[in-house]
Amino acid sequence: MKKFLLFIGLLSFQASVFANIVVDKTGVDEKDYVFDLHECTELSQQAQQKTTQGGAVSGVAKGAAVGAAAGAISGGSGTDGAKTGAAIGLVGGVVGKNRSKRKNAASYEQEKETIVKNCMTSRGYVVLN
Repeated sequence: MKKFLLFIGLLSFQASVFANIVVDKTGVDEKDYVFDLHECTELSQQAQQKTTQGGAVSGVAKGAAVGAAAGAISGGSGTDGAKTGAAIGLVGGVVGKNRSKRKNAASYEQEKETIVKNCMTSRGYVVLN
């Protein structure tokens, strides 16, 4: 009974993690399928997630510096223009950093999904997507 519950739990976990992978299970033993999917999922964990260059502070500092320079050059009155430009640059630096993190996370998930698809195909399963 414990093995059966573990099997059902593993099956539901695998299905939720890789819901986008569609495999033709015609003539496939369900236990073998779950075992192979688990192994392929484990292999996909070896994919390296790309990290953005520099920390959050450096991205914000660069944005603030560029904004301050732009504010001062564009005719802002001395330090007030630089302060306004720095504030705008600060917001731009934070937004740009977050966008880059989201893009890298999506790329990482796509790479893991591709690894699982290739692994399942090499084990003889028919991956439909």
